[in-house]
Amino acid sequence: MKEYSITEQQAREMFEEHASYVYGIALMITKLPALADDITQETFLRAYSKYHRYDESRPIRPWLYRITVNMTRDVLRRKSWQKLFSRVPETDTAREQSAESIVMHDEAKQQLWSVVGRLSQKQREVVTLHYYAGLPLPETAAVLGIPLGTCKSRLHMALTKLRLYNEQEPELFRVREGLK
Repeated sequence: MKEYSITEQQAREMFEEHASYVYGIALMITKLPALADDITQETFLRAYSKYHRYDESRPIRPWLYRITVNMTRDVLRRKSWQKLFSRVPETDTAREQSAESIVMHDEAKQQLWSVVGRLSQKQREVVTLHYYAGLPLPETAAVLGIPLGTCKSRLHMALTKLRLYNEQEPELFRVREGLK
């Protein structure tokens, strides 16, 4: 086990390269911009403090995504805000080019993610990591700490529900990008 910590330059580069994706994952799961900001900060603080445990021979994104998902779960469990999941994230018009505006850059994608927000948290996590973050299913399963078969099953159930929502409420589903 290595016995050094992250340098200030490494920390800055890690944040600049990955913060928008970490924020996006937290936002897609919680649907609360302020909470996603807090989770993003906490994720990087935890990553910096645990950097000595990171295996540099592996890609850093899955490691950060796992921390993000775990932080999000912890915060939601502590806050017990399950009832708030039906809200769509509000756009922040005061901040130009904010991380949120980058994540939700057009209305069609926001509508799609509002429908995704109707899925269970476990299904939403798989959809977010696979389609938003672009992780292959084996990496998505690893990030979530679940078997690959369970990951595939959750994705299948999520897509089945999304197709059902599309049939029942087609006006909510103007965008079909990313759904197989």
